[in-house]
Amino acid sequence: MKRREFLRNTAVTTAALSLGVYPNLTAMPKKSFSSSEIFDLAAIKGNDPAAMFNKAIEALGGIKKFVKPNQTVVVKPNIGWDTGPERAANTNPELVSQIVKKCYEAGAKKVYVFDHTCDEWTRCYSNSLIEKAVNDAGGTVVPGNTERYYQDVKVPNGLRITEAKVHELILESDVFINVPVLKSHGGATLTIGMKNLMGIVWDRRFWHRNDLHQCIADFSTFRKPDLTVVDAYNVMKRNGPRGVSVDDVVSLNSQIISTDMVAADAAATKLFGLELNDVKYIGIADKMGVGTSDLSKLSINRMKL
Repeated sequence: MKRREFLRNTAVTTAALSLGVYPNLTAMPKKSFSSSEIFDLAAIKGNDPAAMFNKAIEALGGIKKFVKPNQTVVVKPNIGWDTGPERAANTNPELVSQIVKKCYEAGAKKVYVFDHTCDEWTRCYSNSLIEKAVNDAGGTVVPGNTERYYQDVKVPNGLRITEAKVHELILESDVFINVPVLKSHGGATLTIGMKNLMGIVWDRRFWHRNDLHQCIADFSTFRKPDLTVVDAYNVMKRNGPRGVSVDDVVSLNSQIISTDMVAADAAATKLFGLELNDVKYIGIADKMGVGTSDLSKLSINRMKL
């Protein structure tokens, strides 16, 4: 092991010990399921983000259930911050790369990846290593830094947000895959699937000024992702959303995948070690009919790789 990698892993392990041990869904009691059952949610723990996704997506029926030949796919990770992968401010690049590859294996015509970043976009794309990962997988990274990429839409079911400017790729794609990283957030408590949708709109400041939790729930009624893949491999437990150092990070080595974004967020909240009422937008979105936060109602496959 190289010295830099050793020091990084040591720092992450030390942070995990200092911040405590947190529950994981794969440790919960398992029910008996038939081998052919398709689940509502998959929670997996392992040491290889790509292999974890491969196994977890099969529990939901396989990638071909979501991506058909000649379809256009947009993958939306969190690429908001000019930091390296070890800081866990952005989605794991290995996971993003594998999702792109699987989409092409399913016959996708084109796979686009973008985010409306908080830091300077070219540095975010480059230093997160997501740009390279996407390019190596045959995908196409596109910017989200200019207002001309966004189109006006109505959000008829919203209370605070009734209209927004949404990136054209979301409006034009056949398949929308949401790939948030699980991490702490000063205003929203946690960034997960619904919060990650702030990266597909132009005016995010409005959300922060007008009841952030309600706005997150409001916009989640607009276009629900076809699939939400929560990256909980390395998790920023404090000082989010950007973080300060690797001391903010713990290794939970997990992924959560569901077609129900609210359920994915609820499961990720439990994994993080919080209760659902700690993250207000989850309950609001549940009441608005975006999805369910009651995990007892779901068929969940808990796996360990």
